[in-house]
Amino acid sequence: MDSELIYTIALTRVLPYQSQVQSQLLDALGSATRVFETRHALQDAVPDISDRLVHTVQQMDQHLTRAEQEVAFAEKNHIQMLLRTDLRYPARLRECPDAPILLYYRGTTDLNARHILSIVGTRKATEYGKGFCQRFLRDLAQLCPDVLVVSGLAYGIDINAHRQALQNGLPTVGVLAHGLDQIYPRMHRQTAIEMLSQGGLLTEFMSQSTAEKVNFVSRNRIVAGMADAVLVVESAEKGGSLITARIATEYNRDVFAVPGRVGDAASEGCNRLIRDACASLVQSAEDFASAMGWATVKEEDRPIQRDLFPELSPDEIAVFNALKGNDGKQLNMLTVETNLPISHLSSILFEMEMRGLVRRLSGGTYRWV
Repeated sequence: MDSELIYTIALTRVLPYQSQVQSQLLDALGSATRVFETRHALQDAVPDISDRLVHTVQQMDQHLTRAEQEVAFAEKNHIQMLLRTDLRYPARLRECPDAPILLYYRGTTDLNARHILSIVGTRKATEYGKGFCQRFLRDLAQLCPDVLVVSGLAYGIDINAHRQALQNGLPTVGVLAHGLDQIYPRMHRQTAIEMLSQGGLLTEFMSQSTAEKVNFVSRNRIVAGMADAVLVVESAEKGGSLITARIATEYNRDVFAVPGRVGDAASEGCNRLIRDACASLVQSAEDFASAMGWATVKEEDRPIQRDLFPELSPDEIAVFNALKGNDGKQLNMLTVETNLPISHLSSILFEMEMRGLVRRLSGGTYRWV
């Protein structure tokens, strides 16, 4: 058995719900194996570590047998165990300070797809919310057929997002608040099975983990962190969707919300997000794709007009060279790549935007049109 996997599992068990502390130990010592080997001399390796944490980590021995059982279970059930260093680990999530140090994954899709959108919402979805999911994902599949749709397999908006993604040929991943030995809620089992061949199931929790309330809150950070953007379709004044939106903002992800009629309980959270400028308003797949700067099929096939270049100044050509072939770059990255002062670059970008050559996206990024 892979000893690094076993020691990593033991570390997650001895420090549950403390992903950031787990990561700090791995960063300081290089591996879970090294953490285990130096557990009785941690203060020599990490001088500022607390006595309490030292005592806790020394208990890793007690979890090795259970860790070995989990590795055997994963191998038997075709579950991939993704360490932070694994290339299959979601790269966007790895950037987050409290990212899990280990993920359990069963599925077929690439967790580092070109475009990833998380869709969340109330468990008490209305016909308005369900209808929006249907139209949005139908149209998004036509505009951006390479989008991976992520949600939480919960009642309401979550399960509707998964089912509409499946129906429209988009891969979809469900992030679970329990181990892969069960499906909660049970009535979503058939959809979960379908997702295994057109997406997958992902969790930070090992088998025999029950769907505790705290697990759902923990799950939300994965939903937010592994995506480029989070779309809240419907949300009451309080709820898990708003927590996910807040986490996404903290992770510097784009957040969008679908507006609802004033007074509708299922839309109070979305309307407040938009009112407080915590989310951008979105009414269609076209709105969303445009705001994100995600190239559509038609845009990708559109040839660049070569006669445009004589009209560009040397500085504008430098901007073009920095922006071509990607989905957008932030101003600070552009000033590094073009070697232009930020004040001068801002002026150039403004003029090019007025001429319809570049588009300013949410989050202060720019994209070549």
